[in-house]
Amino acid sequence: MSNKKGNRIFIIGAGFAGENIAHEISKKSHTGEVVAFLDDDPAKIGTKIGKIPVLGPIREFAGILRTTPADEAIIAIPTADKKELSVIYRILSRAEFNRIRILPNISQIVNGHAHLVQARDINPEDLLTRNPVLIDLVESLSYLRGKRVLITGAGGSIGSELARQLLSGGAERLYLLGHGENSIYKIDRELRLLQEGGVGEKATVVPVIGDLQDSQFMNFILKRLKADVIFHCAAHKHVPMLEYNPVEAVKNNVFGTYNLIKAAEASGTEKLVLISTDKAVNPSCVYGVTKKIAEMLVLQEREKGQDFMVVRFGNVLGSRGSIIPLFKEQILAGGPVTVTHPETTRYFMTIPEASSLVLKAGGVGENRGLYVLDMGEPLKILELARQMIHFYGFTEDDIPINFIGMRPGEKVKERLWSEGEKPSKTDYARIFKVAADSVNLSAETVLNALRPVCYFDESRSELYRNRKQLRGILKDFFPGIRVPDDEPEY
Repeated sequence: MSNKKGNRIFIIGAGFAGENIAHEISKKSHTGEVVAFLDDDPAKIGTKIGKIPVLGPIREFAGILRTTPADEAIIAIPTADKKELSVIYRILSRAEFNRIRILPNISQIVNGHAHLVQARDINPEDLLTRNPVLIDLVESLSYLRGKRVLITGAGGSIGSELARQLLSGGAERLYLLGHGENSIYKIDRELRLLQEGGVGEKATVVPVIGDLQDSQFMNFILKRLKADVIFHCAAHKHVPMLEYNPVEAVKNNVFGTYNLIKAAEASGTEKLVLISTDKAVNPSCVYGVTKKIAEMLVLQEREKGQDFMVVRFGNVLGSRGSIIPLFKEQILAGGPVTVTHPETTRYFMTIPEASSLVLKAGGVGENRGLYVLDMGEPLKILELARQMIHFYGFTEDDIPINFIGMRPGEKVKERLWSEGEKPSKTDYARIFKVAADSVNLSAETVLNALRPVCYFDESRSELYRNRKQLRGILKDFFPGIRVPDDEPEY
């Protein structure tokens, strides 16, 4: 439900964030009226902040609501861990509010000032993951102050969250590059609204529509933009979809990355950070192979003295095409929820935490190398399905869980590094540096073999768009990839 005049709001948490929000709402009558704070602190219960009473404790909320009715709740406790949030959410959900919103984690609240525009609807990932590491964004982003920063895939899940957090980094310009105009329009508009709402600093935001696969465009635009730092998030990444479209996966993820690297070199880019995936470890699917090659392309730049690096991590909760939106859709449709295998596990991290760690990793020590984010313990997908069913107020009697078998290219378990890669701790929480295993394979050799499949070569026309030949080439270099017996040529 959208906010309207007369909307009665409870703010959960009478600390600095709650006060900030209440003050902002008081100045914007169209957002509603704060009728009370709710808090567990005995020293605050029974007092007033301004003219707004502080009620409590939170566990007695049902009784409080009978005497002080409200339409909406805003959870304004940025330091709360997932256990506290789960308790608060269970209490609030029983009250059947029209809307329950939440402020971001404390590390996203810069300079101790929360803004109403940052509040968003609470979702399962707020309750399902470990407690995120607290990162001081201003300190972490100091290496970007005054810089021109380019994000590829800026309309995607990680790219858009990087952009939100980069508003607080003091960058001179923030370039949002993407192939899809709708996603770039959406994040561009959101950043401008955040800035209008007082979030971050006054970086100039520049949306750019373009395709990494167009090498001439990439050379042209990077020379024009003069980006100092690039975060390369753009990729096709839906595993089963790319099994059906392997040539396009290679063309976009491999040659798109190659074009970006060459354009970055030519334009004098100081730093490039590639966002990679655990599926690049011992890859068995086309997507994993394309990201492994992209890692190789970036890491070989060390020999040229380029400050280019890779940050690898597992799944992020709530990203487009991920399991969370799918489960939500299935649950709200009445089920069943589909799980591939009862033992399937994945590493999970929230989008904001992954983005904060990527930004942190981009500025640590000697950057020319491979970094891996500590994802904690892997989570069983079956357990995730059960928790989501409960989040939406159902039981497994209401919403059945069906096992559908592994999809093309999927593994039961993923790993963050291979046997030959040796991780070591850094001085920064949840960031490992990985000594890559020595390989005799040249990225250029792989590219030369793949090029006639992706780009028409009259002398080798039989290879053009031939997906069966493509898989054969990939398997020669990466033996773990699966090649279906019934793989068609086109």
